[in-house]
Amino acid sequence: MLLIGIILLVIGFVTGISVLWTIGLILTVIGAVMWIMGSMGHAVAGRRHYW
Repeated sequence: MLLIGIILLVIGFVTGISVLWTIGLILTVIGAVMWIMGSMGHAVAGRRHYW
């Protein structure tokens, strides 16, 4: 989710499409939160590790 968010951020920035920029930002933030929670040992979405 983090990687898809970054890709959408770049595509949205290059093409000037604000919807892609917004969706990319949201996915990046959610992916970062899940990654941090998974690395701390918390179960994320029913998984012990999320990466």
